[in-house]
Amino acid sequence: MPRLLAAALTMVAAAALAAGAAFGVVALLEATPDQPNTPLITYENAGQER
Repeated sequence: MPRLLAAALTMVAAAALAAGAAFGVVALLEATPDQPNTPLITYENAGQER
């Protein structure tokens, strides 16, 4: 019986740790600001041919 209790407590602790890590990752991703959507290359003469 003590081994069964230890296994159950280990499962509960692992599930709580996994859930906490998942929520932590989501919180970190939500905390980072969005990157500006600016193009790396701009063409001043877009309508002209070479």
